[in-house]
Amino acid sequence: MSKAKLLIVEDDPNLGDILKEYLTMKGYETTLCRDGEEGWSKFKKDKYNLCILDIMMPKKDGFTLGKEIKKVQEDLPIIYLSAKNLKEDVIEGLRIGADDYLTKPFSMEELLLRIAAILRRSQKVDNNEGLKVLKFGDFTLHYDEQQLESPSGKHKLTSKENELIRLLASEINKLVNRSHALKQIWGDDSYFNARSMDVYLSKIRKLLKEDPKVQIITVHGEGFKMVVTES
Repeated sequence: MSKAKLLIVEDDPNLGDILKEYLTMKGYETTLCRDGEEGWSKFKKDKYNLCILDIMMPKKDGFTLGKEIKKVQEDLPIIYLSAKNLKEDVIEGLRIGADDYLTKPFSMEELLLRIAAILRRSQKVDNNEGLKVLKFGDFTLHYDEQQLESPSGKHKLTSKENELIRLLASEINKLVNRSHALKQIWGDDSYFNARSMDVYLSKIRKLLKEDPKVQIITVHGEGFKMVVTES
């Protein structure tokens, strides 16, 4: 199996060198950039499995770089590094579609575990052939194509929207435990991942408004349920 390729964009020279050396030692192929413009240039020239982006950087900040990366490769995982634990930073990262968020200073072992968990999720092969096409209400989920078909046409889904809809639609009118959903799709049930799931559920609810018979109900303290009522 080839090494996973990581793009590290960090303007602190000491931390950047430490990250590159540590992750290389742990078996990853790493590319280190010192600012957002250099990171964008490297991204366009090569293929990566995961990006680690500092937020506050010269020339191009991490959020701007992350948005540009997601426009080109929507499902490429991103971990953000921040010097401050600001709620606004976390929310902005969620909007962009970040997979994780670490506040400096952080443990290298924790970063390593989070990288491994994200890569396992993004690279896993799904062999469940029975859940490739799911119909509920006026919708059809085409899982392999990452598309939700509705009366107005087909809507392209992100990987996490695709996974969430399949999980809920495979358990129609049944409770899906919140922690179970987080661990299955995000890898763990951390606060950041829980907020991320809430953002994706909000997007999915908007897609489902075409059919009032289909709703995602929140069961407080427990989880969620896709309810499909008869017409």
